Amino acid sequence: MITNHETGTRVDEVAAGIYRICTPLAVIPGGFTFNSYLIADDEPVLFHTGYKKLFPVTLEAIGKILPAAKLRWIGGSHFEGDEYGALNDLLAAAPEATPFSSEIGAMTSVNDFASRPARGFGDGETFSIGGRQLQWLYTPHVPHGWDCGVLFDLSTKTLLCGDLFTQPGGDLAPVTDSEILTASEGMRGMMDYYAHATSTAGILERLAGLQPSLLACQHGSAYRGDGAALIRELAATISSGSAKLSS
Repeated sequence: MITNHETGTRVDEVAAGIYRICTPLAVIPGGFTFNSYLIADDEPVLFHTGYKKLFPVTLEAIGKILPAAKLRWIGGSHFEGDEYGALNDLLAAAPEATPFSSEIGAMTSVNDFASRPARGFGDGETFSIGGRQLQWLYTPHVPHGWDCGVLFDLSTKTLLCGDLFTQPGGDLAPVTDSEILTASEGMRGMMDYYAHATSTAGILERLAGLQPSLLACQHGSAYRGDGAALIRELAATISSGSAKLSS
């Protein structure tokens, strides 16, 4: 559903009760998509606020699914403009919402930036938003950022995986069952934004162990299929590249 024809912002349900809010921007040749994910439940969650300048169209899109004032949790994977830029505008529109991040993120950035205190989730912590349980997993430096983490919806096995599997392009399907690693590796080749930490392989294997059936990517299409296999393929690709660099 197109929610703003001027910006091309659209909303699509990518899993039961999980909505991808997507706005394309011409920041690279061919365009690039910026996705927020709205999880509708008794305590609705918005994962990634989008840039501050996108607040009006993001708010408009949220309103097509539920009143923004009903939001109870607003957060993101790591502290950058496209994850947290519109946080305070959204907190003003949702007066009962709590900002959230990893514990490190709250300590280093979010509590300084946010207009009210943030909830810092610990690694592996689960919380209920009504009919479903969400789990926070701390993923430092995967793909980047000391504060980085991802969110997993246990009921739909959806992994909101932030900048993992970033795909270029401004006109991509909301969901695809075609492999996305080739496109994401092409993007990584253009500007290597991975941290290449010593813990990367272990963190990716832990995410694969969740057996996600949907990878909700912040940039590009969400991927429906064998998420564990795709994550392990990414881990092998990174490991191979790191081995070549060190040889």
